[in-house]
Amino acid sequence: MAFGALLGTALLAAPVAAHATAARPTAPSAAHAAPAAAAATGLDDPAKKEIAMRIVSSAENSSLDWKAQYKYIEDIGDERGYTAGIIGFCSGTGDMLDLVEYYTQVKPGNVLAGYLPALRKVNGSDSHAGLDPNFTRDWAKAAQDGEFKKAQDHERDRLYFNPSVKQGKSDGVGTLGQFMYYDAIVMHGDGADSTSFRNIRKRALSKAKPPAQGGNETTWLNAFLDARVWAMKQEEAHSDTSRVDTAQRVFLKKGNLNLDTPLDWKVYGDSFHIG
Repeated sequence: MAFGALLGTALLAAPVAAHATAARPTAPSAAHAAPAAAAATGLDDPAKKEIAMRIVSSAENSSLDWKAQYKYIEDIGDERGYTAGIIGFCSGTGDMLDLVEYYTQVKPGNVLAGYLPALRKVNGSDSHAGLDPNFTRDWAKAAQDGEFKKAQDHERDRLYFNPSVKQGKSDGVGTLGQFMYYDAIVMHGDGADSTSFRNIRKRALSKAKPPAQGGNETTWLNAFLDARVWAMKQEEAHSDTSRVDTAQRVFLKKGNLNLDTPLDWKVYGDSFHIG
């Protein structure tokens, strides 16, 4: 999801996209109802959520301008088919299918609706069968539609953002910890595989306890990041761990558990700042 070099099966200089693995949260194909929003006391505070989106975009897109990514789409060669949109929805991992199904529910007859049979067939593979040659063009066209942007926001929240914040609050971690969970679920998904978010958290639990279980927050978050780095190194496409080492670790070492600005970090060698 980005500008510059690609992040594919071989890691290149400036990774373009890092996103969840094939195991995604299971979602109904019809309702796609978003859970009721809890009180915004952490990363779900609008100002903090904006910061979260910008930090993730720095890693996914080499840019803080996350709102420019609704139209993004390309195959980055990571065996997940097309990667697209603000959070790296993938044709091979189910969440792109969920997104287009939801978009078609709210706007029948949209430019992507005709691709639903093909998206169902390629789900779980890196195939473009039934998508080429016009899917990328039509995705960019759809991204001009405000309803499609809202649909991307909806699915990002339903599949990734809201579950991360909910788990973070349950574990008793603050805004930074909730962001760490969010960034992990964006990259790794929350399926049953060993590198999924839930199993990263399980691995961390073997080393430390979250505050809700009587543990120290900083100790717990370091254990979580250790487990996250382990998971990233299991796959060549994710083996550059700078989005943890020179970003999230930096905030944690400074004791910035509330993710307060100003923030300075590096991802894949690029420097970023939020004032």
